[in-house]
Amino acid sequence: MKITIIGLGLIGGSLAIDLKKQKFVSSITGVDIDKKNAGEALKLGLVDKIEELEPAVSGSDLVIIAIPVDKIKILIPKVLDLIPDSATVTDMGSAKSEIISVVKNHPRRKNYVPAHPMAGTEDSGPQAAFEGLFKGKICIICDQEDSGPQHLALIEKIIHLTGMDIAYMTSDEQDHSTAFVSHLPHAAAYALANAVLAKEDRNIIFDLASGGFRSTVRLAKSSSSMWHPIFQQNRNYVVEALGVYIKHLTDFKESLEKKDDDKVLELITNANKIRGVLAGDNSSLVRNMETNFKLYTK
Repeated sequence: MKITIIGLGLIGGSLAIDLKKQKFVSSITGVDIDKKNAGEALKLGLVDKIEELEPAVSGSDLVIIAIPVDKIKILIPKVLDLIPDSATVTDMGSAKSEIISVVKNHPRRKNYVPAHPMAGTEDSGPQAAFEGLFKGKICIICDQEDSGPQHLALIEKIIHLTGMDIAYMTSDEQDHSTAFVSHLPHAAAYALANAVLAKEDRNIIFDLASGGFRSTVRLAKSSSSMWHPIFQQNRNYVVEALGVYIKHLTDFKESLEKKDDDKVLELITNANKIRGVLAGDNSSLVRNMETNFKLYTK
């Protein structure tokens, strides 16, 4: 099978590593607008060759698009125009509704399987890719009824080869769910980083920073070129998630201001329940994902 991966960073590069290890591919062609990234991916052996978009896509059985969501939205109609009739296209974007809408009426819409692996780190670029990134994670497939069965089956196989479980959602459910478990944590990390950076004595704070601060603010190192367009495309659900988060922050703040120590303890104890949720297996998390978010947002 000939695969083209567009975007040779953490996600695209890690997919290439896993698929090569599984001996699922005969060759991987890389496409990246950043020539430095392309050269690095080739040097690291993530891909077998680098080509321009048109020759790479037109000769592929499968095209995986792993670039920022604003670029996916522009590129995906062109990719569907260029592929052979039997080829499959998928993308790894974190926000789905706008991307899917631009190819809703494309004659090759059934060749396209929208996917979102719930995996990543704060690092980017080909050097950030590593084996096993996706193992034990969940990959969301959106609007699967709009994809051809043979194309859906291929993407399902690839997802399982990389060690992920699958959740099936509408694109709207996906955007709503990921606003809470992915997009909100990044927004909160950016806000926390800005709050500390705004302190006049921030150098002292950084000297004192330990595991709790570092783990919480880690996501603030995530690439702006990736996350700015995600916030744009999923604006409404991120605003909703931030509203819920701010309400709970306000509850905590007001309880401290009022010296209501019993309330503070209640808030902490209630939050501890997340331990049981996170300890659950992926299958139960997948089944209950959207239901849980509706409960949390009441």
